[in-house]
Amino acid sequence: MIMRQGQQLLLPANPLFIWFSLIVAMMLNMLPVGRIPWMPDFLAVVIVFWSVHQPLRVGVVAAFLFGLAIDVHQASLLGQHALAYTTLSFFAITIHRRLLWFTVPSQALQVLPLFVAAHAIEIAIRMLAGGSYPGPTLLLAPVLEAALWPVVSVLLLLPQRRAPDPDENRPL
Repeated sequence: MIMRQGQQLLLPANPLFIWFSLIVAMMLNMLPVGRIPWMPDFLAVVIVFWSVHQPLRVGVVAAFLFGLAIDVHQASLLGQHALAYTTLSFFAITIHRRLLWFTVPSQALQVLPLFVAAHAIEIAIRMLAGGSYPGPTLLLAPVLEAALWPVVSVLLLLPQRRAPDPDENRPL
């Protein structure tokens, strides 16, 4: 793949770090903060990030399994988050080559519709099952998730940016 001017060459992602970050994001979603409709879904952001950057390691199956775990934890309709995360992962993998050509703030705007669609799927399933509409504050959650994209991008790419053997004679 041809790299953009000024783009840094990254080290390979450590699979243990990928799965550790997904588990930490799931634990952040499981914090007992109560039902806050505008709370961003940290696991969705990390799933989309790794589906874009490592589509062969984190895919639809991993998103489905994490979605089932969140459904069981929140005692919500089984498959609600699983379907939303699976859809997120599928579309993130679909656009991952195009998305990586954009700058990180532009990427945040590109993934915003994915987060909106995921929340729309969750609300639609919840309301079809007889649940109530959580209110208009739910529309703030996808915006907060897109705003978290640059922060997550910097944090999760940090281990790949370090030099493997720093040497003043080798610029790479």
